[in-house]
Amino acid sequence: MELKINFLVVGLTSLVPLLIGFVWYNPKVFGKAWMEVCGFDEAKMNEGFNMPLVFGLTLVLGFFLSFSLTAMVIHQMGLFSMLQNHAADAAAQKIFNDTMSTYGNEFRTFKHGALHGTIGAITVALPVLGINALFERRGFKYIGIHLGYWVVTMLLMGGIICQFA
Repeated sequence: MELKINFLVVGLTSLVPLLIGFVWYNPKVFGKAWMEVCGFDEAKMNEGFNMPLVFGLTLVLGFFLSFSLTAMVIHQMGLFSMLQNHAADAAAQKIFNDTMSTYGNEFRTFKHGALHGTIGAITVALPVLGINALFERRGFKYIGIHLGYWVVTMLLMGGIICQFA
C-alpha cells in the first residue's frame, strides 16, 4: 500500500515562508507597519540578529508546516492513514488500490490546495496568533499583518503541494 507523494515538492515548499517573508516584511510592503506595532526600529532589528540561525530554523519549521499541510490538502492521505495499519491485509490492499485508481487524482489542483491552505491559516494560524496577541497585549493591526502573511504563505504552500506533490 503506497501513496505517492513528491517529497521534493514538499521540501521545496519549505522555502515559501522565507520567500514570502522577504516580500511581506520588507519596509516597502508591511515591514514599517510591523516594526511600528512591535516597537522595533532598524537599529534594534539588526542588533544581535543571527541570520544563518534565523533563516535555517525558518526552513526547518517551514518543512514541518509543509509536511503537515500535505495531510490537510491531499484528501487521499485520509484513506492512506486509515488503511496503513492493514497493509498486509489483502482486502485492505484491494480497497486502497481500487479507490486510488478511481479517485486518486480527485481534488489535486492548485486551486483546491490553496483553498485548504487558506482554511488552515484561518483555523490554525489565526487562533495561535490571536491568543499570543491577546496575552502580549498586541492590537488588531499586529494580528492583521501576521495573519495576512500566513494566509498568503499557506495558500501558496497548499496550492503547490496539492498540485505537484
